[in-house]
Amino acid sequence: MRLDKWLWQARFFKSRSLCAEVIEGGHCRVNGQRTLKPGYSVGVGDVLTFAQGKQIRVIKVQALGLRRGPATEAQQLYLDLDPNATPEALE
Repeated sequence: MRLDKWLWQARFFKSRSLCAEVIEGGHCRVNGQRTLKPGYSVGVGDVLTFAQGKQIRVIKVQALGLRRGPATEAQQLYLDLDPNATPEALE
């Protein structure tokens, strides 16, 4: 699945164009390798590191979504690898 589409479906950004801006700006890594292509293919088990606002997110892809569903559905797509992350800090 395309990286920008997955980030959008997992509800990290409000639009795919915002996802593409972050990726093309060099602010996203897949398995430690920087990528500048929004169409970069990601799959289950990949670790993504990207900037979201003032915070750096480190997440592991748990599943590929079929649609952009509600937040509860989107949270099933990833595992947050930041041990200091709290639900309040993510809002």
